[in-house]
This record gives sequence, structure tokens and C-alpha cells, in this order.
Amino acid sequence: MTDEAAAEPQTKPQHRWQALSAIDRRVLGVLGEKAKTTPDGYPMSLNAVCTGSNQKSNRWPVMQLELDQVEESLDRLRALGAVGMVEGGGRVQKYRHYLYEWLGVDKVEMAVMIELLLRGDQTVGELRGRASRMEPIADLATLQPVLDSLKAKGLVLGFTPAGRGHVVSHALYMPREIETLREKYKGGAPIGEPTSAATATEPPAGRSTTAPSAHPAVVQEIDDIRREMSELQEQVNRLRQDVDQLRGIC
Repeated sequence: MTDEAAAEPQTKPQHRWQALSAIDRRVLGVLGEKAKTTPDGYPMSLNAVCTGSNQKSNRWPVMQLELDQVEESLDRLRALGAVGMVEGGGRVQKYRHYLYEWLGVDKVEMAVMIELLLRGDQTVGELRGRASRMEPIADLATLQPVLDSLKAKGLVLGFTPAGRGHVVSHALYMPREIETLREKYKGGAPIGEPTSAATATEPPAGRSTTAPSAHPAVVQEIDDIRREMSELQEQVNRLRQDVDQLRGIC
């Protein structure tokens, strides 16, 4: 069952999106991601949401949340109308998102927002490759109007000048976090410098952080390999979730 095909209440919540804490952004992003990538395991149990929130792939920063933290986050998101609880269908309570309505986005816009919620600030090139695992985004030219639409809705912010290496992120940060990001990218991000702290490392003494431009075919091949690795990790995570759910039933 896909996220669009899942049963919904007769009256959909109409709350408008707003700034969220880091934990709430992670939980909401996980629900949106799993609805698209592992629909057979969606809606999700509390255990599954916790496992997805703590997984090491496709996340920055990596978190180690406890069940009670995730449950409290789900309660907050339900109060905001961003998440709902699915009643019936077994003893285990399950949760689903209302991101399409809450954010006011379409399928591709949703994939972009999910990746930004899960990873934060990144270049447009990184974002295209990562969001493509959920919805087809052929190239940067295809992504650009999607970003333009999200920026017009106030959901996406640009932190460096447009062009090569343009860094963007979502607008659901707390105000202080946005100011920190603006300060981080003050003056622009140097070409070749990692945008995510997940991959940033101090260069050896005397070595430049600027990397030479790679051939587009090589970049595409690397993106394809990363995407395949991500899909394999998703399959492993799905199996883990199934095991967790079986343990909960037993």
C-alpha cells in the first residue's frame, strides 16, 4: 500500500506547517521516507519509527533516540496535525503522516522536503541524487522548478548564491538554527568543500579543500552507486523493522 493509497480519515487536518525541533523533524521525515521507500511497512509502529530515526544511512546527524522521545515527538506532531494514529488492524498502534496536506506539496516536492528534513543543508546536486531514490528527478534542470516552487511556498531556503554548489535547506528550523546556517554559509561555500558535517573532515596540512571538477559521466556513476547502496541499506532496515514488529507481537 502506498502513502497516497493508505486509508485516510474523512476529515483531513488542515494545520499549516511550522518550525519544528530537530527530533520532530527527524520523526516526520522518517514517516514520509518510509511511506515512499518501504510502503509494505507503512503505516509504522512506534518501534519502527524509532529504528528509522536512529538508522545511520540517509541521516544527518545520526541520532540515538529512545522510544519515549519518539513517542513524545509523535504526540507533538499529532497535535500539530502533521501525523495521525491508525486505529484497528492489530494490537500495535501505528502512525502515518499528513505531509501532503500539512506542507501543501506534490509528490516530487515531498521527496525533496523529506531529504532536507532527514539531512539538512546540502548542495542542489546532492539533493537531486538523494531525492531521486523516492521520486524520479532526471537532472538538475528537472529539479530547479521544484525548488523554485518550494521557495515560493517558503518551505526551502537558499544559503549560498545560485549556481554551482548552491546550498539549500528546508525552512522548518527554529529561528536560531536558521541564523546559525546563515552564518555558516556567509560569503558562500567554497567549491569542493563538503556541505554536510556528516562528510566534512579537516584537510591535511597544505592541501586545498577545493577539488577538481569531475567528468559528468563519472559523477553520474558515483551517484548511481550511492543510490544502489542506499537501496540495499533500506532493504536491510526493512528486514530489521519486520523483526522488531514480530518481536512486539510475540
